[in-house]
Amino acid sequence: MAGKQAPEGYDPGAHPPFAVTADIVIMTIRDGALRVLLVERRKDPYAGSWALPGGFVEIDEDAHAAAVRELAEETGVDAEDFHLEQLATYSAPDRDPRMRVVSVAHLAFAPELGDAVAGSDAAATRWWSVDDLLADPDAPALAFDHEEILRDALERVRAKLEYTTLASRFVTEPFTIAELRAVYGAVWGLLPARANFTRKVLATDGFVVPAGTTGEASRSGGPRPTLYRRGPATDLQPALLRPRSKAEVDAEDAVRGEG
Repeated sequence: MAGKQAPEGYDPGAHPPFAVTADIVIMTIRDGALRVLLVERRKDPYAGSWALPGGFVEIDEDAHAAAVRELAEETGVDAEDFHLEQLATYSAPDRDPRMRVVSVAHLAFAPELGDAVAGSDAAATRWWSVDDLLADPDAPALAFDHEEILRDALERVRAKLEYTTLASRFVTEPFTIAELRAVYGAVWGLLPARANFTRKVLATDGFVVPAGTTGEASRSGGPRPTLYRRGPATDLQPALLRPRSKAEVDAEDAVRGEG
């Protein structure tokens, strides 16, 4: 393959060495809350601290392959079956005390992931509430710059719920509109107005597709809730914007008789 041979006279030693890592923010919804998988580091630096799973990119693999491998090695979670995308690159010169390390962070989403199993350099694994980690002053400090990465990941997910059908990847099929709406509530911190949300989902061609009805009547004694599966659509046009406050949601529900 052309281009693999270094130019004549090129000296790679003329440039300081540095390493590349892949860190993974993997999110799911458990017990109604948005959660992120962290590992307790077994070794220094930051031994005993909580961190995102990840590790060094090997010489014969790309960053995506490293993310998949490291996630499996450290947590036992197989990323091959769910959505995994690059989030951003983090390259502050002092972000790692060992040497100059550039991290290619990845973001993954999956519905109802179970408990992970610690392996490799991880002493333990745990699903943490994202709200607790980022808002509770008593929450543990994350290793390296992983709090920054987590905050960026949360904003990416919140924004993508506005203009894509990503929310459907957080629920197990088949699902109800109420279960899909609960995803928005967990990620945004506020449930969208019920009537507007239902209308938007059903009016967007390919967002969801009918999959029959549940076997039980609704709690109010009404008709059985309809079940849905993910449709082929990926974008929402126009976007489903985040509510600015609970008062905004309550006012819209009241206008539509949903209060």
